[in-house]
Amino acid sequence: MRILLADDDVQILRALKITLAAYGYEVVAAQDGATAVRRAVDSHPDLLVLDLGMPGLSGMEVIEAVRGWSSMPILVISGRSDSAEKVRALDLGADDYVTKPFSAEELLARIRALNRRTGAAQESPAVSFGNVRVDLAARRVTRIDDGAAVRLTPTEWHLLSVLLRQPGRLVTQAQLLADVWGPGTTDSGYLRLYMAQLRRKLEPVPAAPAHLLTEHGMGYRFQP
Repeated sequence: MRILLADDDVQILRALKITLAAYGYEVVAAQDGATAVRRAVDSHPDLLVLDLGMPGLSGMEVIEAVRGWSSMPILVISGRSDSAEKVRALDLGADDYVTKPFSAEELLARIRALNRRTGAAQESPAVSFGNVRVDLAARRVTRIDDGAAVRLTPTEWHLLSVLLRQPGRLVTQAQLLADVWGPGTTDSGYLRLYMAQLRRKLEPVPAAPAHLLTEHGMGYRFQP
């Protein structure tokens, strides 16, 4: 089993690498958020063990970037015990959260539990449809025919990533509103506006979409 271990504390990183290797895990290390995202793409880990307080991209931003294309288990290790931080990390897509300091035995037990519950899931961070290629890890869209970049707003990115992570499946209006704008949001006008913007930017014929489909009265579907 390959574990991506991301922590900016060199001593903690070294100690955890030794401990995990002693139990037969293959460890890939990263000391900042941007490196963690790159190694998540390049090394295909089975599990991400992630500290929240890192330079560059924060741990929260790493979770969001990785969840744009992968469902691999994410175990947060953090010195932050505030419940709001835990809730935010879990809502963004973390699977478990352990507060520092913790014992090696507890960390290993949580890793085993996550591996049993979720298993390994390898997915591609790049999705192509129509005339566009979407790199969800790098948050980059390019046109296939000429390589030109297509710029998306943060909200457009969030909405697109939710749909692309569930190809062929109906994603309800309620789910999209909660995921993108937060629990309790009920105004579907947001969805119509941003879906129209995405179609103008990504669909070959925005008025007759072939990939970002509306299921009337229910929600939306990404059709590869």
